[in-house]
Amino acid sequence: MTIIIRDDLQEPPHIFIVGGGFAGLQVAKNLSGESVRITLVDRKNYHLFQPLLYQVATAVLSPDKITAPIRKILKKQKNVRVALASPQNIDLENKALLSERGFIPYDFLVLAMGLEQSYFGHEEFRTHAPGMKTVDEAVEVRRRILLAFEEAEYETKNRKEAN
Repeated sequence: MTIIIRDDLQEPPHIFIVGGGFAGLQVAKNLSGESVRITLVDRKNYHLFQPLLYQVATAVLSPDKITAPIRKILKKQKNVRVALASPQNIDLENKALLSERGFIPYDFLVLAMGLEQSYFGHEEFRTHAPGMKTVDEAVEVRRRILLAFEEAEYETKNRKEAN
């Protein structure tokens, strides 16, 4: 990857990455060793390996087995700063991002925020079909599965005792 350094800048360009998922981390890693300043922000302080969420939901793995601190992943990279923040607005004209920490100026902005569960216009499905995009959602699915097993065991015992 080639970064063009502008002559009008006194410092190396500031690249602001929103999102610590696969895409955001890959952009940051690809810029390792480049003459740039990188700030990576995410509303969580950990990277989630989403392909294994189903194993958390089925109680095969605990959530800590599929998460890793973003700072630990990037600790050897000297040109990255990691911040816990939730971007609220982008001022494209002034090249600044607004978060609860105030306005943060940037030279280049990378939006790699991932996605949310979609019910394709049927939000009523949310009650009975929770998403599985986050650790909290996977833990909720696990809770529902384990409670269903408990209920089934209770019902089976009651039927046997009634006979």
